[in-house]
Amino acid sequence: RPDLIITTHLNFAPVADQLKRQLGMPYWVVAHGVEAWNLSNSRLQRALHHADLILAVSHYTRDRLLQEQALDPARVVVLPNTVASDRFTPGSKPAHLLARYGLTADQSIILTVARLSSGEQYKGYDKILAALPQIRQRIPQVHYLLVGQGADQARVQGLIKAHQLEDCVTLTGFIPDGELADHYRICDVFAMPSKGEGFGIVYLEALACGKPTLGGNQDGAINALCQGHLGVLVDPDDIDQIATALVEILRGTYPNPLLYQPELLREKVLATYGFARFQSTLASYL
Repeated sequence: RPDLIITTHLNFAPVADQLKRQLGMPYWVVAHGVEAWNLSNSRLQRALHHADLILAVSHYTRDRLLQEQALDPARVVVLPNTVASDRFTPGSKPAHLLARYGLTADQSIILTVARLSSGEQYKGYDKILAALPQIRQRIPQVHYLLVGQGADQARVQGLIKAHQLEDCVTLTGFIPDGELADHYRICDVFAMPSKGEGFGIVYLEALACGKPTLGGNQDGAINALCQGHLGVLVDPDDIDQIATALVEILRGTYPNPLLYQPELLREKVLATYGFARFQSTLASYL
């Protein structure tokens, strides 16, 4: 028998709860974000309350769990996500992707990586589309790459047409995992002004590639971007603020010099969220 069960998603927790009741095996639950918020399923609620420890991926997720489920604060700790530092590294804009998307190396490229799901519109890609007309007025050659697929794609295409952005937005659809790092390298800024992200590993991947990164100031991106020290936090509902911040980042005038030092940016994100730090934090709980 195992000494400890760690369920890496809340939906597995009822099984661990049953094993604990029948066989006395302790279990921990990893809480990511939306799957653990606004929880009404009684089996999942019971599994959370019976867990010996809950590992929240961010302080934001921990705070929401404590507010919504009346859990014992001593049993809810933070274990931030980590990043595959060997895969996500700085590099020049890949020529094969520039050719694929009909872009040039000197173009300003904004990137978002997200599921295009009708249930995940909180990720903010529609806000970037709304901000693009303003951005184009100041940076005419800007291009937006939206990586991902899902049922929301038809609505997104409608937004692109409504804003007359057909010539400056590319929906890449699904990309193989092996191409993800090169897609971070092709951009000049990674932007996902979400307002419902539990943490956002994509932020760490972009930072590990040395890219300026923009997130929302209402969710787990606050933790991923270290309260704005590692990136830019904006009101995810403020189109003007999103546009202004992206223009400043692309022009190199945003007042955080760390954004423009790729190797130092990578060094700092790995010091905070690298695998060695993840191991150390987990070991302290074990």
